[in-house]
Amino acid sequence: MKILIARYWNSFSFIGLVFAVLFFAASLTPSLLPRHFAVQGVLSGFALAIGYMVGLLLLWGWLFLELPQPKAKLETLSKRLTVIVVLLVSLLFTWQATQWQNSIRVRMEMEPVPSAEPIYCVGIAVLVALVIIVLTRGLIRLGAVISRQLNRFLPRRISAAISTVLVVALTLFIANGVVARALLDAADGFFSHADELIDEGIEQPTAAIASGGPDSLIDWETIGRRGKDFIAAGPTQKSISAQTGRVAIDPIRVYVGMRSEETVEARAKLALEELKRVRGFERSTLIIATPTGTGWLDPGAVDTVEYLHGGDTAIVTTQYSYLPSWITILIDPSRSMRSAQALFDEVYGYWKTLPKTERPRLYVQGLSLGSLGSEATPDLLTTFEDPIQGAVWSGPPFPSRQWAAIVRNRNPGSPEWLPTFRDQAMVRFTGQENALDDDKRWGPIRNVYIQHASDPMVWFSPNLAWHPPAWLKEPRGPDVSPSLRWYPIITFLQVAFDLPMATSVPIGYGHNYSPSSYIDAWIAVTQPEGWNDERIKELKTFFKSDETQ
Repeated sequence: MKILIARYWNSFSFIGLVFAVLFFAASLTPSLLPRHFAVQGVLSGFALAIGYMVGLLLLWGWLFLELPQPKAKLETLSKRLTVIVVLLVSLLFTWQATQWQNSIRVRMEMEPVPSAEPIYCVGIAVLVALVIIVLTRGLIRLGAVISRQLNRFLPRRISAAISTVLVVALTLFIANGVVARALLDAADGFFSHADELIDEGIEQPTAAIASGGPDSLIDWETIGRRGKDFIAAGPTQKSISAQTGRVAIDPIRVYVGMRSEETVEARAKLALEELKRVRGFERSTLIIATPTGTGWLDPGAVDTVEYLHGGDTAIVTTQYSYLPSWITILIDPSRSMRSAQALFDEVYGYWKTLPKTERPRLYVQGLSLGSLGSEATPDLLTTFEDPIQGAVWSGPPFPSRQWAAIVRNRNPGSPEWLPTFRDQAMVRFTGQENALDDDKRWGPIRNVYIQHASDPMVWFSPNLAWHPPAWLKEPRGPDVSPSLRWYPIITFLQVAFDLPMATSVPIGYGHNYSPSSYIDAWIAVTQPEGWNDERIKELKTFFKSDETQ
């Protein structure tokens, strides 16, 4: 057994191991979000395996180019020096890991951790890396077997090329067609079942204006868990009046679930008919909202605008997925765009037929994947003659084309995480602190993006693998660790692992957007009457206290 282990260890490339350890060390540096040691271990395992493969590729390239190799004595000395340097670097980075994690936690108002659990982290990383390397070696050996068989009939280079293509194709087929599909089906089944659950305290409404109620065109059982929460747990005339001290009315909320109709077009038509039934077009403010992947609408986004307008609002939305946004955005981000476009076309098509003096002001809203779908719906070619009044988008994910174009063409000198665009008459950005300049002129259409410098859903990009991002330039966002550095491949891995953890941090950081930011945005966009600084502060305090309950 010892002989087999020794042989297996000796089969590893020295250069590959050097790069593996260096990649491991770099993976311990901070990224956008704090990491649990188990997540860090898996991340570092991938870094170890990728580093080893990078070292092998560089070595093969060196040998292929027939570059000079060091003599035996010099090679032995250089290996010893390399081992010492690499071990010192890895030990230094491991020792620093706790401080790096706490540099993020402190900025996010989280308790510092006493230790990053380096022993557990290393153990998990080595195990993960070994699994990846063993599987990769198995595929290489399979390719060699195929190549030898083909070499009986074909020239060596041609057989090697064909075997490589076959192995790569087989791997992609298994990974995408078998493993990924099985995982996706399992996730879809799990979240589909979860969507059928009902949270404690949620009951079918009885009000005539409630979606899913006795008079509704939408069956309560088809709305889904997130939709039921949205319909039944929102503010009422009583709660709004109690907080604002003013006469209020019950807000209108229309929600069509995935089980309500089979297609996005049918769901959009049903939403319009329900909106007309409850007289949503008679309210002063009408909002077409696009939910996240699970069908969730952030209460901080929708409750706040209802309080600001005394309930004189109507919000309409349709569900397009059961899966969390970070999964949906990787497999089919167009789901949100198709759903948002269908709903917008139906609502806007009817809205523009109404007399301009009698119809509500029309806005769109979306968080995360909802922002991706929502931002492209009111395109200028469609709405130029009869434009809507504005939008509030938060946490726009990296595939968002409109957002990306605005950020890319931002005014010189403004940071990527809080850009300014042209004269700011149409589009403005804000974050943890209100950056919506009241002194600057607004145009007739007001659009606000809310984004955090620490939100991986916003800043993840394949370009991170080979290009340093602009959001790391100074000045940095207040919630980004000053110790964060860009490393090729590593930073891409780190932010990719941040994606599933994007909402694991307190409200106001990462992908969790605070009601306070929404209040600032809705005031800027919808201009509700009667809100001075003191009343705005009281409303923010009210929602802040609600967060802690």
